[in-house]
Amino acid sequence: MKTLVSGALLALLPLSSALASSELTYTVSIDPARSTDEFQVTLQLPKLKKDQGIYQFASTAPGTYQVMDMGRFVRKFEAFDKAGKPVEAKQISTNQWQLADPGKTREIRYTIAETWDTPVKEHAIYRMCGSSLEQDHALLNGQTILGYPQGLQNAPLRLKINYPSGWKAGSALTPDAQGYYHAKDYDQAVDSPILLGRLTEATTKLGDAEVALYCYSKTDQIKAGPLLADMQKMLGAAQSFLVQLPVKRYAFLYHFEDQSQGAWEHSYSSEYTLKEQPLTPEYAQQITDMAAHEFFHIVTPLNIHSEIIEHFNFVKPTGSQHLWLYEGTTEWAAHMMQLRGGLTTLDNYLNTLHDKVAYDHLRADTTYSLKKLGLNSFTDEGQQQYGNIYQRGAMTAALLDLRLLELSGGKRGLRDVLLELAKKYGPSKPVSEQAFFDDFTKLTYPEIRDFFTRYVENAEPLPLQAYYQKVGIRYDASLRTGRKLASLGTNGYAMQPAGLVFSEVSSTLQACGVSKGDQFVAFNGAVIAPETIRQTLTAMQSGKPGEEVELTVRHEGAEKKIRCRTIERDEIKRYNFSLDPQATPEQLALRQVWQKNL
Repeated sequence: MKTLVSGALLALLPLSSALASSELTYTVSIDPARSTDEFQVTLQLPKLKKDQGIYQFASTAPGTYQVMDMGRFVRKFEAFDKAGKPVEAKQISTNQWQLADPGKTREIRYTIAETWDTPVKEHAIYRMCGSSLEQDHALLNGQTILGYPQGLQNAPLRLKINYPSGWKAGSALTPDAQGYYHAKDYDQAVDSPILLGRLTEATTKLGDAEVALYCYSKTDQIKAGPLLADMQKMLGAAQSFLVQLPVKRYAFLYHFEDQSQGAWEHSYSSEYTLKEQPLTPEYAQQITDMAAHEFFHIVTPLNIHSEIIEHFNFVKPTGSQHLWLYEGTTEWAAHMMQLRGGLTTLDNYLNTLHDKVAYDHLRADTTYSLKKLGLNSFTDEGQQQYGNIYQRGAMTAALLDLRLLELSGGKRGLRDVLLELAKKYGPSKPVSEQAFFDDFTKLTYPEIRDFFTRYVENAEPLPLQAYYQKVGIRYDASLRTGRKLASLGTNGYAMQPAGLVFSEVSSTLQACGVSKGDQFVAFNGAVIAPETIRQTLTAMQSGKPGEEVELTVRHEGAEKKIRCRTIERDEIKRYNFSLDPQATPEQLALRQVWQKNL
């Protein structure tokens, strides 16, 4: 998941000068010997105005698309005047504390719990978007530890973190000689995650940009140097795709421990919480694919975003209809730049397209438009469809690229238009939330407005066959090959905390003794793990008809082995992309441009 944001927290002034210039000064104390559950936060304030008397914690954050309600994690909140005497403060809502006398308040102190290990009844926070504190490391996201007096979201601030002397700090930011990070405002502080602890570090150069990678690995199975080396070709492909990187420094923050939850992009960095396991070529490729997506966010939304992102509403979650642009287009670019950079084959790329179309048709509501998904992304309803922004969203961007190449005679694709938009707008000039479709159309071709109306604002079926035919690629929603394959019927599966569970059971497996709700433990002796599910399901539909196979399931807490004989089925390839052997010279010429549009 997204699956958006960055910053720089760099202070050069002593405290007295900071207060004189109305700078907010935060100090976060981390002492794992005393507590691995809470952070101690102190905020020194300039004189507040009467209408600045509400202290606000974040209800959400850019790019998370989830309710966070950080006030739930506050354990103690106190306010003091310049003499150190208490000033009355009381909680008035989940995320707000009222200061009785803002004009006298000079310091706020509170304790806030980490999000990883603090149980909540609803709206659990994704790990990569949360905070963690353990004996040998910590992860800090600005919105999980910092609040701000209402009216001062745009005030400059500085942050100092007190942490054990043996720890290393990793961030896109560089602290000054006093150990302070500095941000121009609260948004930039939230956009600047910091990973601390027993880290390894590696750096490389892409043109005149520095790329740093910081890595925490619980048992040291993964080190920063080898991981960055595995990502080097992807980074080179990204540089070629973008011509010139729009950043001077970028940081990858990796946390490898007991589970994978994903990644969160920021303008100048990205952070990842992934399962620690040997860095095999296959695992390195999975990480690289994820990093390619997050890295491309330096274009969207850093350089192309609407006013909703520019001035984020931390009080009330507000969706943007252009989530398709921030996440769908970014996902398209992450794979396309690897194809065009020679990091993946065309066959592998077509398999990626298959997976995305299959997700859209089998796991999402195809009548739910991308615009509606973006506007409802913070709601429970929108969250049910959210994963499709990376699937149909990416496919929509892929078709937009093909349409632009067709209309321009192969001279200008989506990549070229994105670079033009990034140059026109940039980090500090938002596009119009309401007028962007029209502005994009004016920059390109009149036909593009109809494309947006049909496939982004509405949910018309994507014209996959017609569009990919332009580059000599066949798309078949259902293709009978004539081959006979083994089958155990059509079954449904759901991933639950305990493991993979049968949500639907075919008559074939029912006759063998499998029940709905059974946990699928192993197939032919091979234990099922999250990273092997795809191979297992493929194996179940392979082999010869009539062969006997063994399934291990857990039924009502008891594990049992079930033997079942496969049945015969016709091979039907669904959502299949393949090269058209009868492609015309014109189609082949446009395919060549499409594959190498750099």
